[in-house]
Amino acid sequence: MFRIKICGVTRPDDAVAAARLGADCLGLNFYPPSPRCVDRHVAEQIASVVPADVALVGVYVDADVETIRRDAQRFGLGWAQLHGAESPEQISELAPLRCIKAFRIDQRGMTPVLEFLAECDALGRRPDAVLLDAYRPGAPGGTGATFDWSVVRRTHGNAPTGRSAAPTELPPIVLAGGLTPENVAEAIAGVHPAAVDTASGVESAPGIKDHEKVGRFITAARRAWRSLEQG
Repeated sequence: MFRIKICGVTRPDDAVAAARLGADCLGLNFYPPSPRCVDRHVAEQIASVVPADVALVGVYVDADVETIRRDAQRFGLGWAQLHGAESPEQISELAPLRCIKAFRIDQRGMTPVLEFLAECDALGRRPDAVLLDAYRPGAPGGTGATFDWSVVRRTHGNAPTGRSAAPTELPPIVLAGGLTPENVAEAIAGVHPAAVDTASGVESAPGIKDHEKVGRFITAARRAWRSLEQG
């Protein structure tokens, strides 16, 4: 499982910089309405310069299974991140590609996450991780807004991150939604996620990464995890 994901990468030099600074996962956004959507020819260029030990995630909103499979083969994707109304059946159909199912946390808290996981359990395959983002009407993600992290902590409890999920447990949590170099340490301390994900929080403009911010984000996140591990 990766720990630090820089999402919405649109330029090869940003991918190289993020990997050099310590990111172990990069996100390629294939959702056309997004300002961070990457052309597939550019995605190929990005994939060609990413080190082998850095995971690539394809980000989708209600894409068909065959499109995701073709992209996974073309770009060497290790994960598919699903931000739409994808069904538990689609999680199963994408096997063996690892899946991250994204949820936007609103006043219902973690209830939709738990309901979705229960449906997945009935089919015998859960997503390999769940990404938790802030809810904003009309936006499937990438809003730069935070949400109430305490709702995750109350559900997540004190279970060690990365643990194999039993029916009553959550899969590894990828925490997203408004994370920046300034608040990522607080987020990790409060939620104990398996991974953190940022896009707008390390940008100078949509899709353009600020390398100094990327470096500070990664440094702050790694320090926070070290603090947790040291008790």
